[in-house]
Amino acid sequence: MKNFIEWNEELSVGIEEIDEQHKVLVGLINRMHDAIHQRHGSDVVEGILAELAEYTRIHFAVEESLMRLLNFPGYEEHRDLHEELIDQMVDLQQKIAEGKHSIGFELMHFLKVWLAKHIMEEDMQYSGFFLAAGANPKLTNRSWVKRLWSNIIH
Repeated sequence: MKNFIEWNEELSVGIEEIDEQHKVLVGLINRMHDAIHQRHGSDVVEGILAELAEYTRIHFAVEESLMRLLNFPGYEEHRDLHEELIDQMVDLQQKIAEGKHSIGFELMHFLKVWLAKHIMEEDMQYSGFFLAAGANPKLTNRSWVKRLWSNIIH
């Protein structure tokens, strides 16, 4: 089956650590799409949504830490966008748990559009700033967030 979201260079912010984290988000969205498409139970899909929500929090914390460390001038606005999405995810998880919303292709479309839009519009704004401030565009070791995440969920 073709992936719901294909990673491509348009989604790259030019900083491998961040790109690797974005690839994990893409992978989680693709896993959720596959679970829905294959008609897995709601418990499976809700579990993937919970993983996606938790990883999103970790990823946002990394981005925001870098913004603060490097004095990114758009930090507050970017943080507010992150908080807004986290609030939407929590609200969605509550509605699903209460049976007021189902997980389906409407949710998948929202996640796909949000991820692509956020990376290509919002995250690209900090990319050049981070690189100019000395951020290393290439990983010298495996992503530390990937290692952390692997230990959390496995």
